[in-house]
Amino acid sequence: MSLPSADTIAAVATAQGRGGVGVVRISGHDLKTLACGILGSLPKARHATFTNFLDDKGDTIDQGIALYFAAPHSYTGEHVLELQGHGGPAVLNMLLQRCVDLGARLAQPGEFTFRAYSNNKMDLAQAESVADLIDANSTEAARSALRSLSGEFSSAIHEMVDALIQLRMLVEAMLDFPEEEVDRLDVGRRDSMLEDIREQLQHTLDTAKQGSLLREGAHIVIAGQPNVGKSSLLNKLSGEEVALVSEIPGTTRDVIRQAIQLQGVPLYIIDTAGLRESEDVVENMGIKRTHQTLHLADLILLILDASKGITFQDRIILEALPAEIPRLLVFNKQDLLSGEAAPVAKDQSTYVSAKTGAGLEELRAMLLKAVGWRAQESGVFMARERHLRALQEAHSHLSLAKVVLASPELFAEELRLAQRSLSEITGEFTPDDLLGEIFSRFCIGK
Repeated sequence: MSLPSADTIAAVATAQGRGGVGVVRISGHDLKTLACGILGSLPKARHATFTNFLDDKGDTIDQGIALYFAAPHSYTGEHVLELQGHGGPAVLNMLLQRCVDLGARLAQPGEFTFRAYSNNKMDLAQAESVADLIDANSTEAARSALRSLSGEFSSAIHEMVDALIQLRMLVEAMLDFPEEEVDRLDVGRRDSMLEDIREQLQHTLDTAKQGSLLREGAHIVIAGQPNVGKSSLLNKLSGEEVALVSEIPGTTRDVIRQAIQLQGVPLYIIDTAGLRESEDVVENMGIKRTHQTLHLADLILLILDASKGITFQDRIILEALPAEIPRLLVFNKQDLLSGEAAPVAKDQSTYVSAKTGAGLEELRAMLLKAVGWRAQESGVFMARERHLRALQEAHSHLSLAKVVLASPELFAEELRLAQRSLSEITGEFTPDDLLGEIFSRFCIGK
């Protein structure tokens, strides 16, 4: 998307379809002509005005409320006019066409928020959180997106960037002004500042991972031999009969996906064909898809028959699972055990009964823990993959900075790269002018 121009843009701001209220939003540098054409005059700023919306002949298209926000006190930073009328598609299209006839053009997707970002009404992370708030499918996700929109995530990034600038000023002073003996500055203070930034960055990264999990969710693949209860477990976890259950081996022949939520975290449970040797062509196609799906999982649930324990075939399946993907061993059919269950590693396996529901709550808790969710985490903000990547890059540069402390030039370069990575999150990466920062904030050469 190119930078905002002097164009006036307009779009229907409410969802498609019928509704009680529909909104047409207009943004531009001069809305007087357009407002006079539709309303007869430019409304008083920040006041709700009940009026008629007029066509080119002066006839009424609709009646509703006009809200005018004068620049820069608006969402986009430009003049903004909102026409709130009835939510019928025909009425809204007529009103939008009237705006176009008066000189506006149809807005591109996301252009109102893009103009808000370009006019410094919000940074890039906040702009992204607008879409995240709209797309949130749980209370926790909506709250996290709102924290990002209100600037909590951006504030954490700005604090680290400011701290890095302060630290870089010390290091640059040692490099650029040796004749002033500024290298006598407290080395302990330098090391302490570095550790403080690293700790703050680690906390921000951990919190961002929680927000990313709320946004993206996790894919959990159920695998195992035929007839161990994979489909039954999927039905229990989802609370719906989404998969056919039969005692006939090979009933599930394709991948079945079902979305669930645990504590607001979206989990995508994937049931797969039983893993075994088969002469059935269609079943083998399903088994092939199972192996392909396993490599895309965030977590693998290997289902075993509790009454049989880990069999030779189970061990073959275990050895074939992708080593890099975490897994949980779930011993199903606990209700068939005549005595006590054999002890298992609590963090890696559990006993359940898909038939009676026994052990399912413990399994749900283990699922959340295995995908990285911490329910006690407070202040979670929404984060995207690019945010995590930038935070991890900054973390790597700070770790390298600690290694090269004895080489000031290398140390300074790692700090610069860490700052650049963080600045990419908020969209504030600009050509470095650290010398100006030194003269404006740090007194040198007196």
